[in-house]
Amino acid sequence: MMAASFNHKTLQKSGLMSSQQMAQLLVSDIDFVYPNGHVVFRNFSLHARSGEFVVLLGPSGCGKSTLLNLLSGFYQPTGGSVTVNGTPITPESPELGYVFQSSHLFPWLSALENVRFGLRMAKRMSTEEQRERARHYLALVGLEKAAEKLPHQLSGGMQQRVALARTLVMEPTLLLMDEPFAALDAISRTSMNDETLRIWSALGQTVVFITHDIDEAVFLADRVVVLGTAPSGIQSELHIELPRPRHQHETRKLPLFRDYCNALMDRVAAAMQAA
Repeated sequence: MMAASFNHKTLQKSGLMSSQQMAQLLVSDIDFVYPNGHVVFRNFSLHARSGEFVVLLGPSGCGKSTLLNLLSGFYQPTGGSVTVNGTPITPESPELGYVFQSSHLFPWLSALENVRFGLRMAKRMSTEEQRERARHYLALVGLEKAAEKLPHQLSGGMQQRVALARTLVMEPTLLLMDEPFAALDAISRTSMNDETLRIWSALGQTVVFITHDIDEAVFLADRVVVLGTAPSGIQSELHIELPRPRHQHETRKLPLFRDYCNALMDRVAAAMQAA
């Protein structure tokens, strides 16, 4: 059972919500070329408003993962800039949280200690305060009863929840998610989509989410950005005006949901034909 009672006000009262300004992401006219001469971006610009859920969608080879590495500061553009709240981004930026395609949990650490790991490395708070915060975020992802379990004792979906809690415990204001549920089975994936929106609605981070799945993009996003094959950049954007909160059962049955999916299929197909 998920920790449904853990809402925005609960987090604020317990001191777990960051007092930082929510992240505004701005990518301004960036260029990026790999050392082998492969051009991925030319004069590429993108923005994400504070608290917005932006999904990047496009065919293989469009530069989605490269873009996320640029947004995280792991790669540096050869021209232009990437800023959060006006400050150039680096991998150490406290505003930044990253959720990978794989959970990358330490197999010898419990779920609780995996979540606590970043706080321990950053030497934030006392040991007991770190564990208290880690327990809160495990509860937020519905795993308070699995705190002492090792990763091999958890399902794939549960491991991804631990990885999400490990990122959230650092209280980032910009969350970058690189196909985090791609390796999960269909049922676990839809469950994690629901959980992601529930947590996002409680915490309010700005999210940039990569997927190849059109249905997933429509279900999650405020705005879907369709990328063309590199270096063509953004082909189109689609604002998703489905009502929130969204739930798999109800939302996917809406005629408008299928209309958005069909529109995106056409746009992705056009992006591939333009390559």
